[in-house]
Amino acid sequence: MATRKPGTTARPSDGSKSRDKGTRGGRPEASATTTGPRQGNRPGGRGGNGRPAPARTAAPVKAAAAEAQPAAPPLWFQLTTWILSLGGLGASIYLTIAHYNTAVTLACPATSTINCEKVTTSPESMVFGIPVAVLGLAFYVFLAVVNSPWAWRITWPPLRWARVGSMVVGILFVLYLIYAELFSIGAICLWCTSVHVITFALFVLIVFGATAGYGTARAPTRA
Repeated sequence: MATRKPGTTARPSDGSKSRDKGTRGGRPEASATTTGPRQGNRPGGRGGNGRPAPARTAAPVKAAAAEAQPAAPPLWFQLTTWILSLGGLGASIYLTIAHYNTAVTLACPATSTINCEKVTTSPESMVFGIPVAVLGLAFYVFLAVVNSPWAWRITWPPLRWARVGSMVVGILFVLYLIYAELFSIGAICLWCTSVHVITFALFVLIVFGATAGYGTARAPTRA
């Protein structure tokens, strides 16, 4: 029978070990999944498969490029201003032909209130020695160009200010002509009135487009 020394304890046999195989000194062993390097956080920004991580700046760059595009008006706005300009141009051409060609008579009733011939042959039909019809023709030739869908995509600032400035001058001239018809001539020309209405509609649209920023370039935003 084996004896043990005082102060010593008996060691358990190999078959009756009280410690777990997965512990050392009473502490659990760290698993390989927790001690190994984490995938996706390796130096150099590489993922677990060794490939470079995808860049995250593509979306902001695309957004900034989109913001830098010209602020073109909607298609309905472009076509409306262009069609109105062409309509004013057609009426101005007709009035100019009737002014220089006495064989052409304006299709307009002649009453005490409406009389196109009386208006177009009055002294007020000339401004600085130039027929009002010719001034209207030049005005609408310009508008037919600057209000075309192609011109609305141009962001050149002088073109934008010329468009707005011409409409301001045009509406003031229209107010003068209406005053002359009502108080000086005493008759109304239907063809002239159609040009006046078109000019007013274009004035409202172009001023609205200027306040909305149409025809300008948006500054790119910083991400």
